[in-house]
Amino acid sequence: MGPVFESVEHGYDTTNYFEVDRRLGTNETLKKVIDELHKNNIKVILDGVFNHVGRDFFAFKDLQQNGEFSMFRNWFTGIDFSQRSPLGDPFSYETWDGNYNLVKLNLDYSYVEEHLFDATKMWIHEFDIDGLRLDAAESLTPNFMKNLSKFTKSMKPNFWLMGEVVKGDYNNWANPESLHSTTNYECYKGLYSSFNDNNLHEIAYSIRRQSGENGMYKNLKLYNFLDNHDVNRIATSLHQRKHLYPLHIMFFTMPGIPSIYYGSEWGIGGEKGGHNDMQLRPNLDLDSMYRKSDGSLIKTISKLSNIRKSSDALKNGDYNEMKVESDFFSFSRKTETQNLLILINISDKEKFFEFRSNSSRDLLNNDESFDCNSIPVPASWGRILEVK
Repeated sequence: MGPVFESVEHGYDTTNYFEVDRRLGTNETLKKVIDELHKNNIKVILDGVFNHVGRDFFAFKDLQQNGEFSMFRNWFTGIDFSQRSPLGDPFSYETWDGNYNLVKLNLDYSYVEEHLFDATKMWIHEFDIDGLRLDAAESLTPNFMKNLSKFTKSMKPNFWLMGEVVKGDYNNWANPESLHSTTNYECYKGLYSSFNDNNLHEIAYSIRRQSGENGMYKNLKLYNFLDNHDVNRIATSLHQRKHLYPLHIMFFTMPGIPSIYYGSEWGIGGEKGGHNDMQLRPNLDLDSMYRKSDGSLIKTISKLSNIRKSSDALKNGDYNEMKVESDFFSFSRKTETQNLLILINISDKEKFFEFRSNSSRDLLNNDESFDCNSIPVPASWGRILEVK
């Protein structure tokens, strides 16, 4: 879930970490929602916005009122009373990415860490959340993330921490002492542009670099995505809508953790526009979406999800590249108990893959069995073969 606590405008400008935003309901509302999700075996990850707060945050309001005499002046970074802020404050301060409605917290100050950890403790004890997606993790201090990891593990051993990281070496954030995973922006770009450019070598290179034999992140499970609340919907990014199908087949079988942004399972579009991202975050009417869609994409995604959940190889298997052409890509995922062969065809014609095996079973396409050595792959489609 995106930010759910009291804020000024959009959730990322927090004013109170201990109260659910009134636009959504109350603390009791959130507790009931999470209880129902847990009953349906769904774990809940909340957005932890710890890098910055909104201007109505109590400590910043005190700083505005009491200036240099405020007991909260050390809660924020870059406080300078020799100049005014662009919003008329008698001091300047550090922000997130130049947005003065997002005031950067001093995460190395013990009272700030204590306040944020108290909130996290309340979220775990009162709502029973299962993890946090850390907003703007690139800006969080290493000590803060390490301390947060120790703190959450002490309360809930399987508590999951994932960081929003756009660029850099993901190992700096995801490691045994800190976070479990980060957003995989490197593969995000390659996933759609390799299809648009008819150049599967691009995404193959990224996956090999990350998860191949000597891959940089071979021991990490990165958080993969095709779109999110900050980028164009995948149905808008792709030039050919039919490529949504082979793309999702690749997406659910490549190393990492696949995630679907709400609504994109229906193939809805949406384009990022300046400072207004509302096209990316619409209200959805499911009845209307059922009427407008034949449901083929959501059925395919559902099937892929079930295959992945039941497959040890897709969750934990080694990655091995088999064959790469501009419009054809094959790779394997293998554990001691399962060997899967994934075939991706983005061309407009059927292709054949030569492979010797005793037998193979297609997990995606009606459980067909192949005894031949030349395996047909339909145009703009793919196969997930369990090889014996």
